[in-house]
Amino acid sequence: MQLRNLSLAGACLLAAPALAHAQDATNLDQVIVTANRTAISVNDALAPVEVIDAEQIRHSQARSLPDLLRGRAGISMSNQGGSGKLTTLFLRGAESDHVLVLVDGIRVGSATSGLTAFQDLPIEMIDRVEIVRGPRSSLYGADAIGGVIQVFTRRDKQAFAPRVRFDGGSNDTLGYGVGFGGSNDRGWFGADYQHTRTSGINACNGFFDPATFDGAGCFIAMDSQPDRDGYEKDALSLRGGINLTEQWSIEGHALRNEGDNEFDGDFTDGSRTVQQVIGGKLRWHPSDRVDVHLTAGRNVDSSDSYLGGVKLPDFFSTDRDSATLQGDFGVAANQLVSVGLDWLNDSVESSTQYDQDERDNKAAFVQYQGKFGAQSLEASVRRDDNEQFGGHTTGGAAWGLVFADNWRVTAGYGSAFKAPTFNELYYPFFGNPNLRPEDSETWELGLAFLGDGFNVHLDTFSTDVDNLIAFDAAINLPNNVEKARMQGAELSADTTIADWTINGAISYLDTENRRGFYEGNDLARRAKNSARLDVDRAFGAFRVGLTAVGEGSRYDDVANTRRLGGYGTLDLRAEYAITQDLTLQARVANVFDRDYETVAFYNQPGREWFLTLRYAPVN
Repeated sequence: MQLRNLSLAGACLLAAPALAHAQDATNLDQVIVTANRTAISVNDALAPVEVIDAEQIRHSQARSLPDLLRGRAGISMSNQGGSGKLTTLFLRGAESDHVLVLVDGIRVGSATSGLTAFQDLPIEMIDRVEIVRGPRSSLYGADAIGGVIQVFTRRDKQAFAPRVRFDGGSNDTLGYGVGFGGSNDRGWFGADYQHTRTSGINACNGFFDPATFDGAGCFIAMDSQPDRDGYEKDALSLRGGINLTEQWSIEGHALRNEGDNEFDGDFTDGSRTVQQVIGGKLRWHPSDRVDVHLTAGRNVDSSDSYLGGVKLPDFFSTDRDSATLQGDFGVAANQLVSVGLDWLNDSVESSTQYDQDERDNKAAFVQYQGKFGAQSLEASVRRDDNEQFGGHTTGGAAWGLVFADNWRVTAGYGSAFKAPTFNELYYPFFGNPNLRPEDSETWELGLAFLGDGFNVHLDTFSTDVDNLIAFDAAINLPNNVEKARMQGAELSADTTIADWTINGAISYLDTENRRGFYEGNDLARRAKNSARLDVDRAFGAFRVGLTAVGEGSRYDDVANTRRLGGYGTLDLRAEYAITQDLTLQARVANVFDRDYETVAFYNQPGREWFLTLRYAPVN
């Protein structure tokens, strides 16, 4: 595979105006920018949040972004057959396309399916992940019903240094990466390349009988494809920034991942995908009370289909162009007002002919954040004007109170919406151009103990979604015919005991289809109960750790006729610092070789082992 267009991307990198205020805060520990579109302390956030920093990512030895996220508070994932295969994420029980995903402040995802290719975002190039649970449409617009997940790529903060990585493991897994980067008072820069391949596992154990059109799973003739389904990818990241003056700075970034994916199927059994994000930011910071930035970027999500190694005429490609002008103004001590304008344009190129293949969205928003002694307040409102479905207004408000020194109670409300996708609107013979946006209202209540080395958060929520899009047999098309309720609780804690670092989360979720043909049923593929535990400790040059993930049963279909059992997995890891700059890591995943499915008929990997040798100078 060749990384097409990246030389052009690199040449244009610093010329692009743009990307988000978000990256300014990534140098700071326990700071989050995704929750409020401004930098705030994690402990000051009134929304339930989680930050996974570079050190946690490195020590976790996660093989992919889904691997890093699975089992965390409020998150349930479904995977169709192992490494590189389609992975969907449900946040607080919301639909997989009800979660807004950003990469360095740029909105990503397919405009046709509405899904984000989590499996194609290279974990080795991720520096930080921020998770915000709960509605955020009043700040970000469409899609943020369940929450927002933002991925930040690597930002080099040290003096110039190269880095190299080699890894290998089960299922013929091999990979390597090279890169360099550095910074000084005038700016920073960096570049990384990564290659990974694996033979994978047999993705699907389903079948299809062409004589009766009866079957299950992935539409393959009975026992015709008991083979391994591999995955190979190449990724490149370029980024840099310059401080033009004390008040002006400019920065840019480009990330491109190209993947070759094999799976089971008689009509198509392979795909070549491209996930590309390019963006930049121009910032003016004349004083501590004024911060204005202009951001812009583009996400490309494309896929070509193959059968037996031969390219098919089917292809999909969507471009998402976006720009934001935002100003943050400190109107008084501990009082901040943010105002902004957003623009988004989605366009589709495909072998399938859509009645409409482009639409734009313009929006304006305002947010207030204030502190009054032990109390905190925030409120926001946003108006979106979409070319296809017209205007939509959303709002949000939250309140927090610190009491008894270490305790805090929070309460919040938010409305959100999801715009119909191009597939839902215009796919030939299956789309309905009269669809309306899906709407939601969420109420939240939280209690937290923020101690010295010990933190506990209990967050509860109830979300009602109206105008859910589902197949309507009366018109033989998708229609706004269903509504749903998702409610639950999330308990998370972190502490250090006898030099052991412990992080844990338990989630409970209750979902119900409240209108339509399947009224009273659970929503599909959401586990009612889930938990994750991470334990780590360093012994001089050695470090050991474990990750345990468990999920309860779920239904695979909306009719609730196909039940998938619960499961639990245990991963063990160790690493040894050979020198200050050279580290050897080892990991055994699914130690007890559990068999389980998160999507019916799609296999999951059994026990696997991996080794990584990493050279990364420490300045």
